[in-house]
Amino acid sequence: MSKPYPQPGENPQWGPGQPPATPGYGYPAYPPPAGYGFPQQVPALGGAPLLALGDITVVGDQIFTPAGTLPLRGAIWNATDLSHTEEKIPPHAIVLAIVFFVFCLLGLFFLLMKEKKTTGYIQVSVTSAGRHHSTMIPAHRQDAFQAVMAQVAYARSLSGV
Repeated sequence: MSKPYPQPGENPQWGPGQPPATPGYGYPAYPPPAGYGFPQQVPALGGAPLLALGDITVVGDQIFTPAGTLPLRGAIWNATDLSHTEEKIPPHAIVLAIVFFVFCLLGLFFLLMKEKKTTGYIQVSVTSAGRHHSTMIPAHRQDAFQAVMAQVAYARSLSGV
């Protein structure tokens, strides 16, 4: 009777106790080594995350960052908008305006088409117990800063400051 799924430590291409298959180009051996694909310093979290901003995670009464763990009580949170939004006429609108200008003057209405593009980052920083960590969150929408500020306001309410 065959098992439908491989057991822990078994290689699905070989039976138990047989040598592992050599991995293909760019693929790890099965099963992957401990910690493969995950940060090495992730502690055992004591519950579900309350908030995650970039690489900053709030769980219980602690703030987990790549630099270490910070206490949540008394933490100071800041956010800075480093994004910008450009508004321009897209190239296809210019082409349509030229093509329809030949037929009638209504083609000039295609020049009213605008395209908005937001680029940049939002910097979020936290300071607690004399330690500081900041992260950059990409801004792809015009309202990204308002969404991050709502999360920062929630983090400030959790900090009790």
